[in-house]
Amino acid sequence: MQDPLIKNLRPPVRDLPMSGILEVVNAGMEKEGLIPLWTGESHLPTPDFICNAAYQSMQAGETFYTYQRGLPELRQALADYHDRHFGREGRQFSSEEFFVTGSGMQAVQLAIQAIAGEGHEVIIPTPTWPNSISATTIASGVPVELELRPPNTDTGEGWRLDLDDLRAAITPKTRAININSPANPTGWTASLDELTEILEIAREHNIWIIADEVYHRFYYGDHAVNGRAPSFYDVMNEEDQIVFVNTFSKNWAMTGWRIGWIAASPKLGQVFENLIQFSTSGVAAFMQRAAIVALNDGENFIQSQIASIEKSRDVLCDALQATGEVTFSVPDGAFYLLFSIDKLPNSREVALRLIDEALIGLSPGSAFGKGGEPYLRACFARSPKDVKFASDALTNWLVQEL
Repeated sequence: MQDPLIKNLRPPVRDLPMSGILEVVNAGMEKEGLIPLWTGESHLPTPDFICNAAYQSMQAGETFYTYQRGLPELRQALADYHDRHFGREGRQFSSEEFFVTGSGMQAVQLAIQAIAGEGHEVIIPTPTWPNSISATTIASGVPVELELRPPNTDTGEGWRLDLDDLRAAITPKTRAININSPANPTGWTASLDELTEILEIAREHNIWIIADEVYHRFYYGDHAVNGRAPSFYDVMNEEDQIVFVNTFSKNWAMTGWRIGWIAASPKLGQVFENLIQFSTSGVAAFMQRAAIVALNDGENFIQSQIASIEKSRDVLCDALQATGEVTFSVPDGAFYLLFSIDKLPNSREVALRLIDEALIGLSPGSAFGKGGEPYLRACFARSPKDVKFASDALTNWLVQEL
């Protein structure tokens, strides 16, 4: 029988399942010698030049309330960053398009709150980062999980979004399509042609796109644009209904800082300022000073990270491919490998066993929505040396188990 204290909560919140990722992390967090490939973060601490900016800001007394939309200097730095990496002829970014949030997760929450509510449907391609699904549920919306087509081992084709499936998923209740590209956990990255067609579908049905481009710099495919993955910025018009969500966590190794941003039409400025005011009342100024330095001075760090992570991807893929017991497609983007062990289909069980038996932390595919089972997710955003050690432990475990 359910406790009355729980029973009388809102059902969308009361009935939320525990994160399958968190379950595994909690089970192995204190395991000595374990290599954690379960969460989406680099092993690198935030660089000193970023930390020092926060320290200097605190020393200067910047510990008071500040602009709800974000420091003007940070919003301008975001505009400049986007000019460098997303600029195109006739398009210059304005600071009025950017709104600083208390993490990429809050950016996702506020975007959904602005667009979808009671009974509204949000189409979310899966397998996916589960927080987008849960954020929709918390807002009393209805997440519509649209399974990506899995890798085809005969043709070598990787994960893909079938656009006919997308059209078929749209109903009169659909308010938004959530597109995460490059994608967590599959590495699927939409091409410019696919982004154009997705945008045309959204225009046709007068629905929003929530563009999660958190991994835009982590792209290893053949169609890079200005050193990053293809983006809706490359194909959109000024009046298109798109809200971009992003974070400082990945590019600049700032996962623990909890600072991100929303990018949207300046016409939505008061809407997002209100949502920030009535949720967190802004982001600490000293954190924003660090973010400014990250944007302005962090390019060498980003490039170094990408080069190392691509090597780690290849180390992991080569090791697993050599076993002949694992199915996957080499990811074009992000920094995750989603793979299945053909003879062991229960991903949760395998992930929990690997903690004790191989000292490796992986996330179970069952945590990522429809299509996630029987896969496991490994984050390879660690040094090639660490990934080689983890790969050897995993392949040795496979040999003994199978």
